[in-house]
Amino acid sequence: MSVEILHQATQTLNAEDAFRPRLDVSQWRQLAPFMQQFKLRSGDTLIRYRDMDRVMYLLESGTLQVYVPDAGPARRPVAILRPGAIVGEPVLFAETPRMAQVEAMSPSVIWGLTRNRFDEFAQRQPEMALEFLRAAGAVMTERMRANLERGMPAA
Repeated sequence: MSVEILHQATQTLNAEDAFRPRLDVSQWRQLAPFMQQFKLRSGDTLIRYRDMDRVMYLLESGTLQVYVPDAGPARRPVAILRPGAIVGEPVLFAETPRMAQVEAMSPSVIWGLTRNRFDEFAQRQPEMALEFLRAAGAVMTERMRANLERGMPAA
């Protein structure tokens, strides 16, 4: 389980909503034990719409599709996420249901960070946790701005 690939992915993602915590690779290594790495197959569901789980995800490799289910089999696309992106970050801030569904478009490697494990990390490394939260908040802000510009609801 090597977090260096995830660190590199966050450093090189070229997207408006890129997750950019100012953490060096040694700090990522300190964070890694609080996360769980796992693999998705193409078509696997990572996040179910309206679920109440409390996990934020970081995408190391692969591609994820974010959408909101409409009536029947219809889907309203929201985003396609590439390596270095995060998804599910609102769980670090609020007790709300999931606002979208997320599925793997290709085989993917994901790192999950539960809210409880993040809280443990924050107790041990408060400065790094604050930087992590600031970066996650910046992603949420950019995504909200983009949704408002597209005429989509903010929540």
